[in-house]
Amino acid sequence: MQERSEEEILSRLLELENDGQAERRAELSGERFLSLLHDPDNGRSYVLRHGLDETEGAEIPAGTEFFQYATPDEAQRAFEQLLNESKSAGELVEDDSTEGIGDFESSGGEVRDLFADSDEDELSQDSVISDEEQP
Repeated sequence: MQERSEEEILSRLLELENDGQAERRAELSGERFLSLLHDPDNGRSYVLRHGLDETEGAEIPAGTEFFQYATPDEAQRAFEQLLNESKSAGELVEDDSTEGIGDFESSGGEVRDLFADSDEDELSQDSVISDEEQP
């Protein structure tokens, strides 16, 4: 199996995080995030620290770094240590944050938007019984 470059690993980790696969995630001050990730493709665990992506996936955010671990337990301990250091430094904004996750541009259209062919939501319609069907 060919080893991935650092940029390929970072891209993969950001993809996993955007897909909501982070085991833990914390928001830090300065629009930065700390995530605990496990890559099912290679079985490795990672701690990822990064800022917000202002380029919609064209570039990896500046200052992004990751730490790779052989086991999920090692990664969990490292994540907890970095989280505690962030708390002590006053950088922790929110533990278990979902802020900034996902590519909202590719999330698809709304069910009932301006151009929908129906303005009724099929899943929440009340069934209407005509006078002929009533007992």
